[in-house]
Amino acid sequence: MLTPKGRGSLSEVVFEAMRGAAPSWRRALHTLPDTDEDLQITLWALYEMHYRGFEDVDEALEWQPELIELRRSLETTFEQDLRERIPHASPDGEFAEAFFGFVADHDGPSLATFVHREADHEQTLELLRMRSIYHLKESDPSAWLVPRLPDATKAALMELQFDEYGCGDVNRLHARMFARGMDDCGLRPEYGAYIDDVPLEVLEENNAMSLFGLNRRLRGAALGHLAAFEVTSSLPSRRMAQGLGRLGLAPSMIDYYAEHVEADAVHEQLAVRTICGSLLAEEPAQRDEIFFGAATCLDLEDRFARRMLQTWAA
Repeated sequence: MLTPKGRGSLSEVVFEAMRGAAPSWRRALHTLPDTDEDLQITLWALYEMHYRGFEDVDEALEWQPELIELRRSLETTFEQDLRERIPHASPDGEFAEAFFGFVADHDGPSLATFVHREADHEQTLELLRMRSIYHLKESDPSAWLVPRLPDATKAALMELQFDEYGCGDVNRLHARMFARGMDDCGLRPEYGAYIDDVPLEVLEENNAMSLFGLNRRLRGAALGHLAAFEVTSSLPSRRMAQGLGRLGLAPSMIDYYAEHVEADAVHEQLAVRTICGSLLAEEPAQRDEIFFGAATCLDLEDRFARRMLQTWAA
């Protein structure tokens, strides 16, 4: 994967510096983003240095002090924005029941329902392109958490991750299954292939997972995000599979979503009761952070769904 296209003054300067033989770090550090998209694409690329990197960027720059300084500045702004969007108080009561109730009470727009009932072929392919930014590295942001957790939480998270990574079978690794489905649908299956096409909302969704996963102090938010993601996955995955079947799309892509119908029905209980529950048993002060992460997951998905539905309606 090559560095993405710049979306404003900051990203253009930073990407030029990352690719350059004689980078101007001072200029990169003193350039302000023009827009939220400019900030988010820059942050996405800085995070990506900790995943697979870029073919046109020296791997040694992963820990370049100026890039880390810039990343820290941008993610501080992003985290503040996320926290301002979310109510501070977490629900009262026993944790698991409060969490499931919190998610159940959330009533946002559903892209899966739209695909199930109404979406046409091109709209569905567009959605798959948008989703590919995460699904082609599925669960990788959560992997950052493993060494940062108490033993019981670590073991429970690894149980979930083992499923996500194919239970030892590379062909059942969820990211590999999605790539195969993309290829069979006539889409590009390469990691990050559609990053230049995605809107702000997709960048925010992906950056939030990296923000939470890469900062140890945000481990509670990361697990809350993961739990909300799993709780809201099984039924939408069933609707996606049915919608893809209605449109006659590739069986391999239907297989990807069908895999999540069964797996995530189990994962939601594991994520809430065992993963988050065991963390709270050791660190009860993480309760508010868990709910912050969950609320962020739901809010960002709502923003993306509204963006896509409004675009298609227009």
